[in-house]
Amino acid sequence: MSSPNMNGGAAVAEAPVVPPQQQQQQPIEEVNGAVPSTTASLYVGELDPSVTEAMLFEMFNMIGPVASIRVCRDAVTRRSLGYAYVNFHNVVDGERALETLNYTLVKGKPCRIMWSQRDPSLRKTGSGNVFIKNLDVTIDNKALHDTFSAFGNILSCKIAIDESGNSKGYGFVHYETEEAADNAIKHVNGMLLNDKKVFVGHHVPRKERQAKIEELRAKFTNVYVKNLDTEVTDDEFTAMFTKYGPVTSALISKDEEGKSKGFGFVNYENFADAHKAVDNLNETEHNGKTLYVGRAQKKAEREEELRRQYEQAKMEKLAKYQGVNLYVKNLDDDVDDEKIRQEFSVYGVITSAKIMRDEKENSKGFGFVCFSSPDEATKAVTEMNGRMIGSKPIYVALAQRKEVRRSQLEAQMAQRNQMRMQQAVPMPGAPGYMPGAPMFYGPHGGFMGQGQRPVFPPNGMMPRPRWAPQPQQGQPMGAGYPQGFNPNMQNRPPRGPRPARGGGAAGQGNNRQPAGQRKQQQPRAAAAAAEQQQDNGALTATALASAPPEMQKQMLGERLYPLIHAQQPEYSGKITGMLLEMDNGELLNLLEEQAALDSKIAEAMDVLKAHISVDAETPAEETKA
Repeated sequence: MSSPNMNGGAAVAEAPVVPPQQQQQQPIEEVNGAVPSTTASLYVGELDPSVTEAMLFEMFNMIGPVASIRVCRDAVTRRSLGYAYVNFHNVVDGERALETLNYTLVKGKPCRIMWSQRDPSLRKTGSGNVFIKNLDVTIDNKALHDTFSAFGNILSCKIAIDESGNSKGYGFVHYETEEAADNAIKHVNGMLLNDKKVFVGHHVPRKERQAKIEELRAKFTNVYVKNLDTEVTDDEFTAMFTKYGPVTSALISKDEEGKSKGFGFVNYENFADAHKAVDNLNETEHNGKTLYVGRAQKKAEREEELRRQYEQAKMEKLAKYQGVNLYVKNLDDDVDDEKIRQEFSVYGVITSAKIMRDEKENSKGFGFVCFSSPDEATKAVTEMNGRMIGSKPIYVALAQRKEVRRSQLEAQMAQRNQMRMQQAVPMPGAPGYMPGAPMFYGPHGGFMGQGQRPVFPPNGMMPRPRWAPQPQQGQPMGAGYPQGFNPNMQNRPPRGPRPARGGGAAGQGNNRQPAGQRKQQQPRAAAAAAEQQQDNGALTATALASAPPEMQKQMLGERLYPLIHAQQPEYSGKITGMLLEMDNGELLNLLEEQAALDSKIAEAMDVLKAHISVDAETPAEETKA
């Protein structure tokens, strides 16, 4: 393996790499004369987020039998964190994989393989950790590893990169022993790597670095002054600060026309005088203006401080309203702030109640109600969710940030997709597995379990439920809907008794029903037929509530599907399954308000697009495995 040129450095020799497992592995007793086997765990980093266990299995199984592979994922979104663990049955295969596959391109990115270090104390102590800076941007992880592997066994080696994947010019090498780190610093510090003189030293933890930075900042001599009166002259400005000690420079910032910008800088000879000036002049009045006098900061430091203050204020705001702020939607247009306050005031003390409105002051159909305690908010959610206010059943829940809702939706999609993959795709060696056979992969949408939601195939055909009666021969299907999709299926009258197969008295006896049952079915059939004739308009909350719980989602799905199919015919089934996760009151609102439906369809499409590219690659790769 080639390494960067090291001009002027001492000659180095390759040191044998001893896996940590060989040193830490506990002896295993032989059972029934069997040879004890040890496992070797490898860390595989710098992975593309689309890399799956199946891809890694195909790659590492060529070296030797793989015991297990796990790609580490985010607990909420289930997206890959960019690293995985590969376990072999024996250390020999692990060593061979480390030697032959390290920095191999996977999905266009060189992976970084190391022995898995399970002892956190070794990482946290920082013993043997080396920091290298002023590196040439062309030096990558492999080149850095090749250069420093000559001085000892490397546990970790990494170049710091930015968001674009480019080197930041520094990196870290973690050796197994402190002696190896000292040896690397002795031979490489101050040497030339790719014609650039590098610095190599012991890694200093962030807390220690921050403490030293704060200590240096406390000894500042440069002072920043703002909110100055524009009439203040340079001599007057200098005189204001010379009374506290010797000043090396005092400058008021001016524009192109020579007018004061209202701020300036003063530099003292020693930091004690600078401290004195800040303590005495900060927040004092001069020419009718309150001055700000403080330590001069660099632009990056000011931006970091402002960012930290913003994040702190945001977290305090979230903590303040956590568990007490309620989101209320599906409201009538005439519901105002006072009315919604009155409706919720019976459950506790309300600190604020507001209906959200557009630029024309028209209600958007939703708002927020904030209580003084979480217990009151919880009680309000329990009692008010689904209650009728005006002509609509409202939806009430704890308010969440948009990114939180999106992440939860993505997590639900990823979890259900993964479950469908596991159920639909047989693994190699499993019964029924046939290489090259066509496989079924579940749709991206569909958040409800089997039996709770209708299934919409890609061709738009609506499968008939088992309980639904079959249409009579020659009977027309629902107008305006695809074959097999009847919007009023739940209200179709039961079909009459089948004709007797054998005819005669025997046939009549086989199909004979008790008289009481026939009397009950006749008014039911008449009522169902009347409902079917009246149900040509919009689905109402009353009609939905009168239906059995197991049929309500079916009724809503049959109404939503054609509306969604008109906008997104390719993903109409998937989007319908996603929307059916919502509360029934919300779904009724979507049927009544086209704008709300369009918004939900757009939001669902955003989530689908984020997953389609990843999910489209997964079946092909898993088929190979």
